[in-house]
Amino acid sequence: MKRIKVLIIDDSALVRNILSQGLRLDPDIEVVGTASDPYIARDKIIALEPDVLTLDVEMPRMDGVEFLRKLMPQHPLPVLMVSSLTGRGQQITLDALEAGAVDFVTKPSSDVMRGMNEMLAELREKVREVSKANVSSWRKIDYRVDRAPIPATRRLTASSEKIVAIGASTGGTQALQRVLTALPATSPAIVIVQHMPSGFTRLFADRLNDLCAMSVKEAETGDRLTFGRVLIAPGDRHLKVVREGGVYFTQIIDGEKVCGHRPSVDVLFRSMADQVGTHAIGVVLTGMGSDGADALKVMRTRGARTLAQDEESSVVFGMPKEAFLRGGAEKLYPIDSIADAILDMTASG
Repeated sequence: MKRIKVLIIDDSALVRNILSQGLRLDPDIEVVGTASDPYIARDKIIALEPDVLTLDVEMPRMDGVEFLRKLMPQHPLPVLMVSSLTGRGQQITLDALEAGAVDFVTKPSSDVMRGMNEMLAELREKVREVSKANVSSWRKIDYRVDRAPIPATRRLTASSEKIVAIGASTGGTQALQRVLTALPATSPAIVIVQHMPSGFTRLFADRLNDLCAMSVKEAETGDRLTFGRVLIAPGDRHLKVVREGGVYFTQIIDGEKVCGHRPSVDVLFRSMADQVGTHAIGVVLTGMGSDGADALKVMRTRGARTLAQDEESSVVFGMPKEAFLRGGAEKLYPIDSIADAILDMTASG
């Protein structure tokens, strides 16, 4: 079996050494080289032909985001960002995801020894998964043109009868932006689980709120689900939908990880099956693993409409594939058709 070739880009010699040693614990991963800045990395990418890059968020001479904007249109590769939990680090990480990074891991901020071991384990897992990522679409991107989303033009009669639940993971930040910016302000309420650590989801929600016709915010317990509103599960906490009379609210809870995640798509979807039933629409977007696949099937058996993203447009065709193979998703759709599919399901009653 071919080993996964990784190039580590970080201005700190200590961090390069730690990441190298951590990745080499996996026999299927080969660290083919390191680079202290993007200029050195550029030459090593050509010479070493890595399968995956790890990239520091903040570096001198050229930061990670600027490097991605130069790299991805010319030589798209799966890139994992190594981020800090500082406010600036979080902002730059979201910029990097928008510029083509597939996913990220965060450096520990406390209990460094234990946190570093956990981070390296997560890094090894994500390197294995993103090595299969489809990043070919970035070759078409031109950062010189205005990439602001086109405002949604389709209109619906305002209604809060339908509730849409979306689950996403690797590659999901860009997929969610594509879907949500194509929906009009009169769309049904949407609840989302995007696998993300604490701190990042609020920034992500604020960013989407600036781009979308709908109102987007990080969910809190007691938020009412109404048309034109998008609520995103906070990082490291589960999101459920609960019903009181004819009104739906969000409930944010702690608890163990489910399907390896907190927040978990499975937790959200099972609450949708129990509380929303035939008025629910379930959507699974790009992501590794199978979180939400079984619960989407439960939603479907309770009368919900369901769909998932297709392989060609998915960065990682893991969660959508499992959702479809296990009988949860009725059909697979390209990412740019999902907004219309949601609206069609809403209109069909």
